[in-house]
Amino acid sequence: MSVDTSGPWPGHPFPLGATWDGDGVNFSLWSPHAIGVDLCLFDEAGNERRLLLEESTYHVWHGYVPNVGPGQRYGFRVHGPWNPLAGHRFNPAKLLMDPYARAYSGQVDYDQALYGHTGDAARGWPDPRDSAPHTLRSVVLARSTGLSHTRPRVPWEDTVIYELHVRGFTMRHPEVPDHLRGTYSGLAHPAVIDHLVGLGVTSVELLPVHHMVTEPTIAARGLPNYWGYNTLGYFAPDSRFSSRGDAGGQVEEFRDMVAALHAAGIEVILDVVYNHTAEGGADGPTLSFRGIDNRGYYRLAQDDGSRYVDYTGCGNTLDARQPAMLQMLMDSLRYWALDMGVDGFRFDLASALARSMHDVDQLSSFMSVIHQDPVINQLKLIAEPWDIGAGGYQVGNFPPLWTEWNGRYRDAVRDLWRGAGNLGELGYRLSGSSDLYQDDGRRPFASINFITAHDGFTMRDLFTYNHKHNEANKEQNRDGTDDNRSWNCGVEGETDDGAVIALRNRQIRNALATLVLSAGVPMITAGDELRRTQHGNNNAYCQDNEISWMDWKLDPEAESLLGFTSRLLELRAKAPVFRQRSFFVGAPTDVENPVSDLAWFRPDGGLMGPDDWNRHDARTLGMFLNGDQIRNRTMRGERIVDDSYLLWIHAADGDLEVRLPGPPWAERYQVVFDTARPDLPDGSETLDGGASRPLSAWSTVLLRATST
Repeated sequence: MSVDTSGPWPGHPFPLGATWDGDGVNFSLWSPHAIGVDLCLFDEAGNERRLLLEESTYHVWHGYVPNVGPGQRYGFRVHGPWNPLAGHRFNPAKLLMDPYARAYSGQVDYDQALYGHTGDAARGWPDPRDSAPHTLRSVVLARSTGLSHTRPRVPWEDTVIYELHVRGFTMRHPEVPDHLRGTYSGLAHPAVIDHLVGLGVTSVELLPVHHMVTEPTIAARGLPNYWGYNTLGYFAPDSRFSSRGDAGGQVEEFRDMVAALHAAGIEVILDVVYNHTAEGGADGPTLSFRGIDNRGYYRLAQDDGSRYVDYTGCGNTLDARQPAMLQMLMDSLRYWALDMGVDGFRFDLASALARSMHDVDQLSSFMSVIHQDPVINQLKLIAEPWDIGAGGYQVGNFPPLWTEWNGRYRDAVRDLWRGAGNLGELGYRLSGSSDLYQDDGRRPFASINFITAHDGFTMRDLFTYNHKHNEANKEQNRDGTDDNRSWNCGVEGETDDGAVIALRNRQIRNALATLVLSAGVPMITAGDELRRTQHGNNNAYCQDNEISWMDWKLDPEAESLLGFTSRLLELRAKAPVFRQRSFFVGAPTDVENPVSDLAWFRPDGGLMGPDDWNRHDARTLGMFLNGDQIRNRTMRGERIVDDSYLLWIHAADGDLEVRLPGPPWAERYQVVFDTARPDLPDGSETLDGGASRPLSAWSTVLLRATST
């Protein structure tokens, strides 16, 4: 391959990436340790033309190429030292993807030419084979005109998150045309949106849609990385989900999907993976960052630059302490927000991004730039508040502006409905986790409450299996957690025993009722409302098949659960007492009303005392929410008043009679729902305050307080 020595025009160092101005394209690439960069342009036949980027400003290599425009495929070859012990792995035989590319075309085939070294990764030599025939191409796109419609801007306290996988959610939907199934357009289909709206969710949280590639070890087993937590490009929508090709159509298709969801009042939140890349550890392929500037992009061991610091369990950790890395992260976030219309982000393994030297530092550069950015700090920010490193579990420790996946909520509620745990922990979780979020000025909505997620059992499997069944992953069932906190209701796996099936369905209703009515923001995993099963697989990251795909064929049990879930979410949307922006006081907030805003009751109708909370055998709890003592006001300053509700939770074998608190709490009660009697109409059963009411084993009952 000859190099065109005429070279491009000087161009500009910023913006980074490929920028078309109508006459040509400015290319720029950050690499502080490089000694030269070749821009590689590919024609339709795949022929390569190399141009030297002779200009370097602020460690950015740049040049302008006239008469080049949208659709141009390109990549880079970067020259520099080969010294793995010092952290340098430059090898111009490897075609490298532009980290700032808005689209990628083609596939990675994991030929040995993709690997930058021969022999030992620490002491071997650069591999001379050309990787271009085996890897992707970056694609030049026209500049975006930005968002042309209004965002839903759902207040945090009104938010209901629905976590879904773009492909798996629509692959089996009977009303989505075959060519749109599994795509962004499939998710935007009216029938799919009708399901989301009818269910009552306000925000979809999409599993990763940044362009990714499957890890070589997974590909060697004949499996894909289905979930997508293996990002290669932080600006490019994944072409796996495109029905319009991979030459830029995926970008417009994603924008159209966002617009369709926004038109229905539904926000779009992205699950983003800025903690590591698809290149893996030292033995991984050289696709982009490693070859552009390994030491500049990754965290390396201080005593041996050939080793990667791995807080992620994926072989590497991006170095969010580096100014250029922080710039890339923020440029990516702003692009998805301003150009693509995204409403928020859930940061995978966010603790890894917040590490300064070794410790998780909530005053780190990452936290600081997020906090001060006038675009990003106005969006929904969700942390997965842990990584695999020492001290990485940081639930409750992220700073203001951040909400968190509340792992303690998940564990407490799972323990409750398997007959374990304690009421003291449960009380905090049901009431918004004030012990975790109140002292730093955050609100109850800082707690993203969830019981299931993509990672782990589905809700149905949570009450069907005691143990994981991951054999399909071809890892001898060693992968996935063993800490499931599940209960199979007496039989491992599916059964035709009617009593067991009835109990399992009741347990699903119990869990969903607990989730939706807890203070904080509920997150529902797609398919839980339809009894979706993964047949005991609690780590279906590599299952792009019916194990992971949503089953839209509704049997009577699924229809019943869908109706119950929709009813719960409708109740939450209409009753502000379940959507409070302030933490409870636990005492009267109005001198004229002696009833506190929140009260807890024993089965005998007495108020819970300190000893009651610490009883390890206690499995029944009453929670009274006073709709006349809501501390929030409307945006016009008007007082908010609602009905009062009494929620009874009975997580034990055997029926139990509880006494309903009478005046001043309530004169009478109407039963809103009983999970043991899912077809019971709202208000069809009325009881006096002070009367007894039976609770079936393993059930949840909600009552509305009335004065007449």
